[in-house]
Amino acid sequence: MATLNFRKRNETWEYYFEGGMVDGKRKRISKGGFKTKKEAAAEGAKAMTEYNSAGSIFTPSDITVSDYLDYWLDTYCKMNLEYTTQINYVRMVNNNLKPIFGFYKLKALTPSIIQDWLNDSKRTGFSRGQLANIFNMFTAALRYAVTTCKYIPYNPCVDAKIPKYEGGNENKQRYIIPVEDFKKICERFKDTRYYISIMIGWYTGLRISEAFALTWDDIDLENDTINVNKQVVKRNYGLDVRKGIGEKVKEKNASWYFTSPKTKSSYRTIKFGKKLHDALVAEKIKQTENELKYGEYYITHVIKPEKDEKGNAIERIIPVEKSVHSNLKRVKLINVDEDGGYTSTNSFKYCSKIINYELQIAFNYHSLRHTHATYLIENGAKPKDVQERLGHGSIQTTLNTYTHSTETMQSETVDIFEKFVTV
Repeated sequence: MATLNFRKRNETWEYYFEGGMVDGKRKRISKGGFKTKKEAAAEGAKAMTEYNSAGSIFTPSDITVSDYLDYWLDTYCKMNLEYTTQINYVRMVNNNLKPIFGFYKLKALTPSIIQDWLNDSKRTGFSRGQLANIFNMFTAALRYAVTTCKYIPYNPCVDAKIPKYEGGNENKQRYIIPVEDFKKICERFKDTRYYISIMIGWYTGLRISEAFALTWDDIDLENDTINVNKQVVKRNYGLDVRKGIGEKVKEKNASWYFTSPKTKSSYRTIKFGKKLHDALVAEKIKQTENELKYGEYYITHVIKPEKDEKGNAIERIIPVEKSVHSNLKRVKLINVDEDGGYTSTNSFKYCSKIINYELQIAFNYHSLRHTHATYLIENGAKPKDVQERLGHGSIQTTLNTYTHSTETMQSETVDIFEKFVTV
């Protein structure tokens, strides 16, 4: 049996142990960078266990659902899913699946056990959308147990069904903002830090994560275009799914990051018109004046290159006062407060509350995107052009998700028929 050893290199600790023979030489397995010997010992012991069991941490006949779900989150989700999706999955696993199924052995799950849970969940008040999200995730997790891990011979979720709900499928609430209501919103927030983000959403249809990731380098005011090349996400420093990061992103360990856009089709260049051009010019002038006004106390932002849990490049956005020297690259964010502080998607929640409760207008930031797309379709824009403008990978997403039969469309449909076939 190999012996676990440790050594200190500079200010960090490393564990190592001897593995098998490769090309006549015994291979050493090691990993460093641990702050303490205790951390190195814990990770080293785990690594030796995995190595000695040929990479399989669990015995399939004994593994519980709770342990398996942790394993699935760590080995599959961490390497294949977006950070925000991982957070949602951990939350659903901890809050919804482990309390019900965690004590079962994985091999003991049956369709009837899962069906009972589905039926009880409906009776206790779960909406169809909530239940579908949890059930679909559970199905995917158990599919991995069947096809990749070979822990169980079949997926018991396949033969269980979500109970019927009256009224059919429930769709996420999407609001179309009437032009008159948008004018009220603009009047209310004209001289605030939220105005420019509202204008960007209305006139471009950007996703909220794209709009709040914009920097002035992304804007071409000569050609009136926006280059969408990143999104912003809040995440912990270092991701450890199995330690329950999904419960809540702790503020003291969290920061805003630039990451790659949602999909390849999300990389795009969007044209805009005079209204947004004028708003952007005014905002840029205002920010320049505020930087002079606050002087050395103005908050600037720099970006620090890091790696995510998959090894992909990400950039941490770090606020620093102008007087503080930094060798990191400065970025000039568009969505900022008077003193230069970042106006984030979290900050914008206050604006949404005011619109909903003070102005009595049904609103969330996505409604700007939905309204933008719907008005384009209503007024004759080609679906393919709308798809590319919104950054959708599929034309069906554009047609099915962001357009629907409004009163305007219904009236136009009648007018078209009456015009051409009336006898």
